[in-house]
Amino acid sequence: MSVLLKTLAAALLLGGSAMAIAANDGQARVNELLTADPQYRETWQGVVKKEERLPEWVMNLSGDAEQMNAVEEDGDKYLVGPLCETRQTCLNNRLIVAFSFDKKDAYAMLVEVPSGLPADKSPTRHADYRFLGKPDQGMQDLLMEQLKKDPNWY
Repeated sequence: MSVLLKTLAAALLLGGSAMAIAANDGQARVNELLTADPQYRETWQGVVKKEERLPEWVMNLSGDAEQMNAVEEDGDKYLVGPLCETRQTCLNNRLIVAFSFDKKDAYAMLVEVPSGLPADKSPTRHADYRFLGKPDQGMQDLLMEQLKKDPNWY
């Protein structure tokens, strides 16, 4: 199934809310979810309310985002996508977010790499990973796989 078909299927399964999310290009993006549907906002607030020392852009899912994709994990479907604090700092501060299609569950992986890391140093070896929403091992693996799809991540 192509990415376009998966995204279209996700939009159809999510109902009209996905279309309202990003009328500009028809794609859902992490940084538009909380304003698109109160259920996303409520679920996300449940994830972050007990967390300590989260950056504002993570709390509000604000920043630079690419389109989300429909992904299946253990028989359940999720809308998954990346969010960066800014496009320029994406290598150093990024969040991979997964929302269940029913919008009742959300998980994320915050990835932080020290700034000023020399270009010859692998970000993978110097990154700190923080999971939000208490994902099980399967969901942690799914979030990590999404990160590995970035060609700049090695």
